[in-house]
Amino acid sequence: MNVMEPQSQLLMKEEKTKETKRMSGSEAVMQSLINEGTTMIFGYPGGAIMPIYDALYNYHDQLHHVLTRHEQGAVHAAQGYARVTGKVGVCFATSGPGATNTVTGLADAMMDSTPLVVITGQVVSSLLGTDAFQETDVVGVTQPVTKWNYQVRRAEDIPAAMARAFYIARSGRPGPVVVDITKDAQVNELEYQYEPVKAIRSYSPESPIDFHQIEEAAKLINLSRKPLALVGQGVVLGNAEKELLEFLEKSGIPAAWTLLGLSAMPTEHPLNVGMLGMHGNYGPNIKTNEADLIIAIGMRFDDRVTGDLTKYATNARVIHLEIDPAEINKNVHADVPVLGNVKKSLPLLTGKITKNEHSEWLAEFEACSRIEYKRIIEKETAPDDKGLRMGEVISKVSSIFNDDAVMVTDVGQHQMMGARYFRFRQSRSVVTSGGLGTMGFGLPAAMGAKLGAPERPVCVFVGDGGFQMTIQELGTIFQTKIPVKIVLLNNNFLGMVRQWQELFFDKRYASTELINPDFQTIAKGYHVPAVKVTEREQLDGAIKQMAETEGPFLMEVLVEKEGNVFPMVPAGASVSDIRLE
Repeated sequence: MNVMEPQSQLLMKEEKTKETKRMSGSEAVMQSLINEGTTMIFGYPGGAIMPIYDALYNYHDQLHHVLTRHEQGAVHAAQGYARVTGKVGVCFATSGPGATNTVTGLADAMMDSTPLVVITGQVVSSLLGTDAFQETDVVGVTQPVTKWNYQVRRAEDIPAAMARAFYIARSGRPGPVVVDITKDAQVNELEYQYEPVKAIRSYSPESPIDFHQIEEAAKLINLSRKPLALVGQGVVLGNAEKELLEFLEKSGIPAAWTLLGLSAMPTEHPLNVGMLGMHGNYGPNIKTNEADLIIAIGMRFDDRVTGDLTKYATNARVIHLEIDPAEINKNVHADVPVLGNVKKSLPLLTGKITKNEHSEWLAEFEACSRIEYKRIIEKETAPDDKGLRMGEVISKVSSIFNDDAVMVTDVGQHQMMGARYFRFRQSRSVVTSGGLGTMGFGLPAAMGAKLGAPERPVCVFVGDGGFQMTIQELGTIFQTKIPVKIVLLNNNFLGMVRQWQELFFDKRYASTELINPDFQTIAKGYHVPAVKVTEREQLDGAIKQMAETEGPFLMEVLVEKEGNVFPMVPAGASVSDIRLE
């Protein structure tokens, strides 16, 4: 969703009722950030944003800036910060390559509904369109991957643009926003006055709840014999975890979660039946096509969840609780769409349903869990005479942190294993790249997550491929002394691609085997303590050492070279075609 209006409409101001203060555009940026409650900024300086950094120098007691080693790392760090805090993440980048380096992070945040405000410097207004040094059309480049973007060419327009940026980023379905500020707008002066935005004409972040639809949804739930709730990130973004549990516990409905819905409810809750989708649990996938009612709560029916849409939920009516109208009927037809924030709609629905239990239906999920345990989980987590397995490592790391750490992952096999074998007690405990699947996301996102939740252990699982995409952020960790725990699951392969090559391309391992550097030496160069685990008997001691080290720590574990993640729904197949081997 892009909210674009002419500059004259964007910057219309109400009659001034507060005193103004004369300052530069750059200082106006600082004051606006403070007015919006910002305390943390991630970024990388350069020529076109230098006046903003010069102004930042005087605000170090109010605005903490983290100097990352790459602008992509800055955006991912801001994402990690936003995901664990619920606040808007903030980034600075310069023009040209600095701004274009943020695009991957912006696209990731857009796909995963992460609230960000990215402020980029731009060449002076008189040089726009002349192919000046480090000039790029930032608005044009970022428009497809932002919720809103805007170029500021006058200092006096900065406060209104900043206020609107924060409002759009955090309201409704959250997302990333870019404010591109020319260098002359940063330098010139204005009479500063800040008015937070509370509403924008033509932009409705939340639809009013249709009470008739609530009634219809309640009727379907009360009549259903085999209902299944699908829990997505909308529950977390809406801070509706309490409302979710009240709904589930009154209805007795089993609940499965999407990758980004992970930690919306505790792992050990009796109604939690596991993860949906391509590498999800056996029961939720198989039972999707046996359910007579699907209640989708803050999720978007991603293709990794549904598989073949023509064979998805074939016996079920569908209730879809969703804040974004664009998601209704986009992939799966909703018999009863319930628009609005689930924090508001769920209690209304809970009040209309009758108290129920679905013990026989739940027993069917439990039977599936026993099958999956014997066929997959027991082999993945129990020691044997074979090499170390990812699931075994992840489960033990979860245990040493009392199943109460923040888990951050990069993308690949370890990501799916983390979702399957790490356990959670509280919400906002998972930070991962869902919709875009961005390799290199994990390490910088873990930095932001730890800075956002300093009181909680933060453990990031990375593969040897994705780790090397943003490995330079070890420099940020060293300089800023961020105590993240890094678990490198090293199989010398691009593991997920290799798995597909094994299963679907006759083991033709084209360009997936990696010849890796000595990660221990690299960690030493960045002054990050590290240990390498090559044998099972070393694992417990290494995990204990990592947990007891006060600062950052890298634990590299050599795992099976050709280990696979199961269950697996082949791409384009029905969820009923899930493979256990």
